[in-house]
Amino acid sequence: MNLIVNVVSMLQEFWESKQQQRAAFPSEGVVVYESLPSPGPPFVSYVTLPGGSCFGNFQCCLSRAEARRDAAKVALINSLFNELPSRRITKEFIMESVQEAVASTSGTLDDADDPSTSIGAYHYMLESNMGKTMLEFQELMTIFQLLHWNGSLKALRETKCSRQEVISYYSQYSLDEKMRSHMALDWIMKERELPGVLSQELRMALRELEEARKAGQELRFYKEKKEILSLALTQIYSDPDTSSPSDDQLSLTALCGYH
Repeated sequence: MNLIVNVVSMLQEFWESKQQQRAAFPSEGVVVYESLPSPGPPFVSYVTLPGGSCFGNFQCCLSRAEARRDAAKVALINSLFNELPSRRITKEFIMESVQEAVASTSGTLDDADDPSTSIGAYHYMLESNMGKTMLEFQELMTIFQLLHWNGSLKALRETKCSRQEVISYYSQYSLDEKMRSHMALDWIMKERELPGVLSQELRMALRELEEARKAGQELRFYKEKKEILSLALTQIYSDPDTSSPSDDQLSLTALCGYH
């Protein structure tokens, strides 16, 4: 029983050690837990690691403490797995990843040298993060997943921003409250154009989050979607006259600093 309870402290000690070594995320040394409000079992707990990667309990837990321990166990396993040499971005890793991406899409290996293609952009992102682990690379990937999801990447292409410019710009920033607010405003505008789309997307995001949690997957992308959509709904109901992004100078062009 003590071994199970200690999973929480083992995870904390692992990341404190990483911080002391300054091997990863030196400015973010806190492991954060979040328990979903629930009147009774099953309980759900999430744990966010330094750098933003998120995991949850995948078992059916009858207490909040059990859910917290199970989430910590999943996060610890992934943290340890991330230390393996195979999880660090090297030239060999990039080659294998690009080949896998080509095999799962309609692209070709020639696309890897063309940053205007999805394969080329992925190749460029990997090369720009040479030497990092996959957990360190995860935040940038999550940002671009979210930009693709809410339509921002398509809009940026229409402003003639190259993928390299967009990648270079967002590589400087973390996924914080400011970025979430920008994306929430995008969804408020979508809701005005198509009433009901926010609730529909939120239901889908909650379903995806639950499925990914039960499968023991990394949850940052799904959880961020839920947070952004919930923020947008909260703003709509608390202030129906929420100003548009253009009124607040929060247009995509202003956001990205490209003119």
